[in-house]
Amino acid sequence: MNEALLGDLIYVFAFCVGGVIFAVSPFAVVHLIAARRTRNYANKTGQFIECGMDPIGDAWIRYSAVYYLYALVFVAFAVDVLFLIPVAVVYDRVYAVRDFVEVLIFVGILSLVIIYAWKKGIFEWNRKGSAHKPTVPRS
Repeated sequence: MNEALLGDLIYVFAFCVGGVIFAVSPFAVVHLIAARRTRNYANKTGQFIECGMDPIGDAWIRYSAVYYLYALVFVAFAVDVLFLIPVAVVYDRVYAVRDFVEVLIFVGILSLVIIYAWKKGIFEWNRKGSAHKPTVPRS
């Protein structure tokens, strides 16, 4: 074999071994520092969680659809930041006016989305069963 090829193969092998070490080491560390006596020691093997406190209520909670809409709006705006940061980094390099207009259009569309979500009531967090009833002052 060629000396250069053998050297390249040694580097590839070393990187593969390093990758395996980085992948396996968290499992080894957790195994070494994990608690050995948990629910069996406290005689609480019927519990589903391992916090040491007796659970209160049921573990199955039904979330409202408003929660998911709120989360989707958050994810959408978090992804939009991924677009704005690179534009801000290269802003004013070659086509400053075009970039500024592009950012204005993008932020304008985002603000239309916020206005639409606000009008639809996505940002209102009402609990089921405890609907807010406005009180009318008595004269």
